[in-house]
Amino acid sequence: MNYDVIIIGAGPGGIFSAYEIAHKQPELKVAVFEAGHALNQRGCPIDGDKIKTCINCKTCSIMSGFGGAGAFSDGKYNITNDFGGTLYEYIGKTRALELMRYVDEINVKYGGAGTKLYSTAGTSFKKVCIEHDLHLLDASVRHLGTDVNYVVLNNLYLDLKDKVDFFFDTPVKSIKVNNVGYEIVCKEGVFNCKKCIVSVGRSGSSWTEQICKELEIPTKSNRVDIGVRVELPAEVFSHITDELYESKIVYCTKKYNDKVRTFCMNPKGAVVNENTNGIITVNGHSYEDPSKQTNNTNFALLVSKTFSEPFKDSNGYGEAIARLSNMLGGGVIVQRFGDLIRGRRSTPDRIQNSFITPTLQATPGDLSLVLPKRILDGIIEMIYALDKIAPGTANDDTLLYGVEVKFYTMQVEVDGNLQTKYNGLYIIGDGSGVTHSLSQASASGVYVAQDIIKNLK
Repeated sequence: MNYDVIIIGAGPGGIFSAYEIAHKQPELKVAVFEAGHALNQRGCPIDGDKIKTCINCKTCSIMSGFGGAGAFSDGKYNITNDFGGTLYEYIGKTRALELMRYVDEINVKYGGAGTKLYSTAGTSFKKVCIEHDLHLLDASVRHLGTDVNYVVLNNLYLDLKDKVDFFFDTPVKSIKVNNVGYEIVCKEGVFNCKKCIVSVGRSGSSWTEQICKELEIPTKSNRVDIGVRVELPAEVFSHITDELYESKIVYCTKKYNDKVRTFCMNPKGAVVNENTNGIITVNGHSYEDPSKQTNNTNFALLVSKTFSEPFKDSNGYGEAIARLSNMLGGGVIVQRFGDLIRGRRSTPDRIQNSFITPTLQATPGDLSLVLPKRILDGIIEMIYALDKIAPGTANDDTLLYGVEVKFYTMQVEVDGNLQTKYNGLYIIGDGSGVTHSLSQASASGVYVAQDIIKNLK
């Protein structure tokens, strides 16, 4: 079968590439190949009753499928160049922001109209942070919530399903260059296309590295983010989340001069499991619907590590730490902050007798046996720093879930059009190592779609 454009991956980058082409150049024949399920067939079997921990499904419905790993996230679209990737280095800061705002308009149109756009502009909280040697990054953020995010994705799919050919549960084995363009090889057969967009996300990082190796596309080592997810009463951060919702706060540790940052803040949200290549890590969700909200707020504290010669395998390093956590806890480990600083493991009784009810069933344990001392020292120092602007953060009953790891694909060498050394082969989204967020991944999808439309007219 022949197509003008084949998109590999139905995450944010792939969806917005397909959307832009289908609406701006509908005569082009487009197909999307996705290793996971259709949106309405995605669902994690963990129910907390019969199935309490990950059973390692063949395809993880949390990480793969229409909507990508962001489908069941809290649906935060940060409009900023300050974090979430380096798309602006390729297309310019002004263009990057324009495309992120364009993505926001589409999300609002397809179901997000009732949601709020928060902004750090003019907030007095930035001054409070600086007074305590903390730094609040600038951003506008559209919070859809896990529930509304699903509605938006479903509406986008309903719009696209008759304009684009979707192949779900169809992992691509390889990409081959031919005299027409590219051959996409999968179990179902070989498909040809003039242009190919690879947008497989972080969960496809190993696959992307394999493809780049086969096609001799240059790559370089990227960073890995390692840390914990913090859970505490929602009141502790309410004065911040009520105004900003998502606050990206960075702290430079006194001991090692390492940067620790907050990530993915979920007011009145829930902590969840995440499966990446068979490794169980932790993440967080939040909901727009008040009936689904909890009494707790959760967020990640992450330390970034980038390695140089002779070691280059940043993801391997993160995986080793995560596997150690899985080995000791059978999955995610949870520990009270008071137990951690006293050098003792948490027990089921200590967790049960605390003033915080965990939103994730995890194994009580000792994170100091899992996380490297340098990373753990930085996290502890950051918790005490946050306690100055949000008193209660360093309470004994504050829960720490480990480990949280953000894996990044090897950074792929692409040009200003996000195109590899092969004409018409684009690698975008979080799978490129260029973007690290829903908004920038989506914007990169629009950007390459517009380049393809220009070239195939």
